Amino acid sequence: MGNQVEKLTHLSYKEVPTADPTGPDKDDGPRIGVSYIFSADDDELEDAGGEAGRRGPAAEDEQQHYDSRNEVECSIYYRDECVYQKSVGAGDTLCTYSAENLLNRCKPGDLVEFVAQDQYPHWAVYVGDFQVVHLHRLEVKNSFLTDASQGRRGRVVSEHYRYKPLSPGVVVQNAMEQVGAKEQELSWRNSECFAAWCRYGKREFKIGGELRIGKQPYRLKIQLSEKKAHTLEFQSLEDLIMEKRRNDRIGRTAVVQELASHLHAEGEPRTDPGAN
Repeated sequence: MGNQVEKLTHLSYKEVPTADPTGPDKDDGPRIGVSYIFSADDDELEDAGGEAGRRGPAAEDEQQHYDSRNEVECSIYYRDECVYQKSVGAGDTLCTYSAENLLNRCKPGDLVEFVAQDQYPHWAVYVGDFQVVHLHRLEVKNSFLTDASQGRRGRVVSEHYRYKPLSPGVVVQNAMEQVGAKEQELSWRNSECFAAWCRYGKREFKIGGELRIGKQPYRLKIQLSEKKAHTLEFQSLEDLIMEKRRNDRIGRTAVVQELASHLHAEGEPRTDPGAN
């Protein structure tokens, strides 16, 4: 059927085309992508609107609920290259553990993700001695892993991004050198961008690290079912990560319902039948 384009209207952005990232990249006219123009760290929204925020500080000591069956499986492509993948079929990479058990799985330089229902995922860099460095509430902090988890389950996500990592020592050094940076001193939109920058050193994770002009080179491929996928295009990795994290917060069921609702207004959804 070739490379078909659809449009999705969303409250936070205008028209977003979809395409098959593995199909031909035809130049069939101008395309419109997502561009976030706000600078708030989404971890602030997580704290204000998440489960812990509603139940009060005491909830941080409890194990917060997380249903891994509601994970949003997705891949990120830069042109034709897959640079990120989160898939249920990828071994035990989506298994989550209590903070105490997670410590036994971490090595210095690893990236850690804490997850809880209705919250943005929170990323951190494990630096050894039971500690992590993470961007939290517009400040880079050095905390014990158990404190940074705030009762959330966690997992090591060092292999999700497929860029070549820096050496563990350099990753730890990158993180520790930023401890204490806050507000206007920050170069990252959220905890994931900060942690990924520490591990890979790529400017694409920084605020304004890429020019948002011309054709959208990044694609977020959302797996809707075993044989169906939906793809959104973006001008920068930073913008794509913002949308990916929003999807992670609301969960797979809500993402599927959202896409079905928006695409119904455009007619019968045309998805990628060959996705796997």
